[in-house]
Amino acid sequence: MFILISTEKIQLPAGSVVRLLATWDEYQVLSQIRGKSSIPHLKYRNGEVLLMSPLPEHRRDASLIGDIIKVLLDHAQRKYESFTPIIMQLPQERGVEADYCFYIDQWRAVSAKKPINWSVDPPPNLVLEIDVTSYSDVDDYLPYRVPEVWLFKKSQLHIYQLQGETYVLQTQSSYFPDIDLQSMINWSLD
Repeated sequence: MFILISTEKIQLPAGSVVRLLATWDEYQVLSQIRGKSSIPHLKYRNGEVLLMSPLPEHRRDASLIGDIIKVLLDHAQRKYESFTPIIMQLPQERGVEADYCFYIDQWRAVSAKKPINWSVDPPPNLVLEIDVTSYSDVDDYLPYRVPEVWLFKKSQLHIYQLQGETYVLQTQSSYFPDIDLQSMINWSLD
C-alpha cells in the first residue's frame, strides 16, 4: 500500500506517520476529507499536521487498557463518562485525538453533552494515549489542562500529572493510588 493525501482521499498504510507543514484551515480540510472515520488519526500543533495510521496492536492495547480503567472505576463505584476515540480541538491552536478520555470528577459536566466545547467545558480527568509509532506527546494535552495523562509506550505505562504548566512523570495514578497498574496491564497483555 502507498501513501495518498489529496483533496479527495487520505490513504496511509498501517504504522505510517506523515508530518506536513499546514495551517489550521488545511488541518480542517484534512479532517473533512477523512470524514467520520477515525483513521488516520490527525493532530495539529505549531503549524504542522501529523497523520498516523494505527497498527493493530495500537487498537488492541487501547481497548484493553481502556477496559481496565473502566473495571477499576466500576469496582470503586465511581461514576464516569468515557469517550473513544475523541477529537479535541482548540481552534487555531491545537487538535489532538485521544485514544480514550475519562471524565471522573467532572462526569456530570459532559453527561449526554454533544459536542464538547473544548474552549469552555472542563477537560477530561484522565486521557489514555497508546504510542506504537512515536506519534504521541504528553504535551499535546497542556492547552486542555488534562490533570492526568497515561502514555503506554514500548510496553510501559507512563503516568503524567499536570503540575502548574508542565506534566510530571509519576509512579502512581491519582485515581488508583494503591494499584500496581503496570503489573496489571502487563498481565492482561500476556
